[in-house]
Amino acid sequence: MMHEIAALDATAQAELVRRGEVTQRELVDTAIGRIEKLNPRLNAVIIPLFDRARARASGSLPDGPFRGVPFLLKDLDVYTANEPFHGGTRFLKDAAWVADQDSYLVEKFRAAGFVILGKTNTPEFGLSVTTEPESYGPSRNPWNPAHSTGGSSGGSAAAVASGMVPAAHASDGGGSIRIPASECGLVGLKPSRGRISLGPHYGEYWHGLVICHAVTRSVRDTAAILDAVAGAMPGDPYTAPPLARALSKEVAAAPGRLRVGVLRHVPNGATTLHPDCVAAVEKTGKVLESLGHVVDESHPAALAETEPTTTHFMTLTTSWLDAAFAYWGNKLGRPIGQGDVEPGTWAFVEIGRSVSASQYISALIELHAYARRVASWWTDGFDLLVTPTIGEPPPKIGSLTAPRDNPLEALTRVLGLIPFTPPFNITGQPAISLPLHWNDAGLPIGVQLVGAYGREDLLIRVAAELEQALPWKGRRPPVHG
Repeated sequence: MMHEIAALDATAQAELVRRGEVTQRELVDTAIGRIEKLNPRLNAVIIPLFDRARARASGSLPDGPFRGVPFLLKDLDVYTANEPFHGGTRFLKDAAWVADQDSYLVEKFRAAGFVILGKTNTPEFGLSVTTEPESYGPSRNPWNPAHSTGGSSGGSAAAVASGMVPAAHASDGGGSIRIPASECGLVGLKPSRGRISLGPHYGEYWHGLVICHAVTRSVRDTAAILDAVAGAMPGDPYTAPPLARALSKEVAAAPGRLRVGVLRHVPNGATTLHPDCVAAVEKTGKVLESLGHVVDESHPAALAETEPTTTHFMTLTTSWLDAAFAYWGNKLGRPIGQGDVEPGTWAFVEIGRSVSASQYISALIELHAYARRVASWWTDGFDLLVTPTIGEPPPKIGSLTAPRDNPLEALTRVLGLIPFTPPFNITGQPAISLPLHWNDAGLPIGVQLVGAYGREDLLIRVAAELEQALPWKGRRPPVHG
């Protein structure tokens, strides 16, 4: 039985423990064995915490829905007490920096019964859509190791897709849950803004663009994990409206007859979608129509605007990056300089340092106005928007890396790759990437579904419906546990 566990989702693995068919220690030991076997090829796990995991699995664990199930944390956005945190950076790695307390989200993962085995690879400060940090080297895609895993949750996605663990923490400030989910053939839900606490270290990050959750292999895991970790914590600046009931109950619920808009081109015409991505959306639209939904060629007109997702987005994120440099300089007792980081990171910091307070506030006002223009489409009679998750199949390793003497050279290509994910970080709406298509080269192509703010329930219902109509459960990448 143990060799078959790698193919099971987290819900199924937890059920084995509850029935007494395997012990929590056996689940953890076999997952560690898979990591040790596969990680030399994929470079997904960068900070192993195996001894601590074995100790926890040998003791009494909380009787949560995922008791004994092995899990990994992305090395970004959350902290674990007395354990390393590097954030994709060389300077924190060299300093052997460790956190002094758990993030609330980590506490909730543990209360759910998950056993944390280690931390996964991420680009420096999570700034890239590919996971190729100089500090740890590239993570590689289990479907073809010559290709990227996406970013910034690329290490987590590689680990889950390859069967190292059934689910892993991920975070999303411009697509960083959905992009790796698309490139690695996984389910990746970015929840509504305020659904999951970033405390106690942050009330919000990137002024509300960033939200955490997980990458998984099944819709039911995505729903159940969000049930376990959602909710406001003391001092949070805001929280998403409560859901009517547990998302786990939505998996089997009929969504009703929905009005669905399908978008199969880049609205501003700046780039052309790869035919594989167009085919994925067209197939999904036809399936939704066959399921009884009303499907139209429609999308929010504001998605054609370029300045919000480029200039204003950059103003916000680079300003926060400059603040992060000050924060870590204070923690380490010395300034963080150009030689401490990658050229692209330093270029972004310099942009951030040129932003005045009034420019920052102006950008924020413009982003809020853009969010209202985008979100109004959902109040005009539509329930769901379907888009490609990204604009092309998983790129090759190195193809998104700019030369050191021109670190912003790749920015145009990056923006062309992700026209559909940042808008919904700006609006705060929930969006999910589903593995609904594979191209002729055997690479996964994700499709994004976007709901109105606070409507994860509707997304889970439709995602579960598509999981039945276009099942991906039996697909395994060539590099798998």
